[in-house]
Amino acid sequence: MAKSIKNAPGATPGPTPAAPAAAKPSDGAFFTRLEAFAASDWRMSLLVVALGFLAGTLIVLAVGRNPANMFAALLQAMTGWDLTRGVFNVRYVGEWLAISTPLILTGLSMGFAARAGLFNIGAEGQYVVGLTVAQFAALFLPQIPVLHAVLCVLFAALGGAAWGGLVGWLKARFNASEVVATIMLNYIAFFLSRWATMRIPGANTFRTPNLPQSAQLDAGYLQRLTNGSNLNYGFFIAVACVVAYWWIMERTRLGFALRATGMNKDAAQASGINAKRSAVTSMAIAGAFAGLAGAVVALGSFNYGRVLAGQDNYGFTGIAVALVGNSTGLGVGLSGLLFGLLASGQPLMQSRGIPKEITLIISGLVVVFVSLRAGLRVILAWKRREQLVARVAAAPGGSGSPEDAAASDAGEE
Repeated sequence: MAKSIKNAPGATPGPTPAAPAAAKPSDGAFFTRLEAFAASDWRMSLLVVALGFLAGTLIVLAVGRNPANMFAALLQAMTGWDLTRGVFNVRYVGEWLAISTPLILTGLSMGFAARAGLFNIGAEGQYVVGLTVAQFAALFLPQIPVLHAVLCVLFAALGGAAWGGLVGWLKARFNASEVVATIMLNYIAFFLSRWATMRIPGANTFRTPNLPQSAQLDAGYLQRLTNGSNLNYGFFIAVACVVAYWWIMERTRLGFALRATGMNKDAAQASGINAKRSAVTSMAIAGAFAGLAGAVVALGSFNYGRVLAGQDNYGFTGIAVALVGNSTGLGVGLSGLLFGLLASGQPLMQSRGIPKEITLIISGLVVVFVSLRAGLRVILAWKRREQLVARVAAAPGGSGSPEDAAASDAGEE
């Protein structure tokens, strides 16, 4: 048999093909740690909050102000201590908790629907319905102590649940987009509230007659404890809702069905879960949370019914609260306290020469950084795939094709 050309005498051997460059061990370890960090929702939430405050600090410096005054104002709102004057006033703590209460409830509304795979942008409308129903119940139900307030809160929750459940029914029955439906219902709820409230006897274009004391959520001992703040029983309602949210989602069959539907609707349907029922149920419960927020504001912050001149924006802020809190009960509770702190710290910042808009900028940037979290995870997944392709190409018999990389990845998992 004739010798091959490459083995023939006098033939010049060709260059040896270079082996594919393997990733440096240090690079692989770095990306492994980065992947582990990005996979942790609570770590990413802490990171985006820190980045938001860092950006706020840089903006304060850019406008020629002292960032220490910003943090001193937030510390005073959270603890009551005024470090500049050495004065303590617990009222600031009470106001912080009172402002945070509706934000927690609307955040739970958004988060509950999100866990079921729905985007409840209509928490504002459900909040308005709850507020309006609470005002009507306060003015027209029998003024029986304790029972009156309980019924007002209960009817507000039912009103919000009906408004949210309508969206879930439209989704289940006609596959209507919950985003479009909730946006439209936000406006309907707002103008319907104005029309109905102005027809209450004695009402004008601004307010209704005073609400009876039996319907209000005032807590005298809490006001005495916090030096006359607006803290009321609504805060305990929010705490109970956080616990109920966790229990429903993590410890009940209903919660399992909702989470399964949110992760993969088709797989949930194939396993016997009624995805349509899950849509209606999740939106109804989400609406109930927002309706409770309306009741807390109507009966805890005002002694008269309001004719709304504009949106209160609690529902829209609740979207950011749920995103930062990763739609978990505890996370939404802590996130609501954070956004409440930023809101309650605005007047204290102004008194120190810091523009109050800084808190709005921080809130907005936190939401932007949260949205970038998904982008970071996509980049890390792409980088991991590139490393697997290089590893398969370097292995004996490897082609470096995506199919081989996928098979290698599946084998490792």
